[in-house]
Amino acid sequence: MLETIREQCETCRKCTLWKARTNVVFGRGNEKAKLLFVGEAPGANEDLTGKPFVGAAGKLLDTYLAAVGIGEDAYYIANILKCRPPHNRDPLPEEEDACKPYLDEQIRAIDPKLIVCLGRIAAMRLIKPDFAITREHGRVFTVSARKLLAVFHPAALLRDPRKKEAMLLDFKEIARLLETL
Repeated sequence: MLETIREQCETCRKCTLWKARTNVVFGRGNEKAKLLFVGEAPGANEDLTGKPFVGAAGKLLDTYLAAVGIGEDAYYIANILKCRPPHNRDPLPEEEDACKPYLDEQIRAIDPKLIVCLGRIAAMRLIKPDFAITREHGRVFTVSARKLLAVFHPAALLRDPRKKEAMLLDFKEIARLLETL
């Protein structure tokens, strides 16, 4: 199922981002995981490798996962957008609209019990349009019978290390929730 969705992404021309991409950045991880991480869009390293969260932010994410004992076999990770926006700008609404059906299909195929939005943009798209990351990170929401929560985007921690303690607490909660699912 995921391979079919990946093939559709690789031939997608629904927005203009396909023109500048090096690779489609579809996702990676356990295709039957109970935990799905969703970011907003690939960056430069992701575009080069075709894999999400492999740059500095991805390495920081790996550190938090290791700190709370969540191994690679426990999760799948993807982005709303499958192609990199120029200069790592925020995704445009029409780009999100074009790619969101692919993410919806990924969610159906993986069938995670818990979805963790990495950053405000993913949370605004998956949890609620007025999501306030500073105020609502770590809080569990139920959307379409799934548990969702958002954490700071790892790149935000690279810019503001003061958020690292809150991120660790949120990841401890993710690990706790994962144990109960």
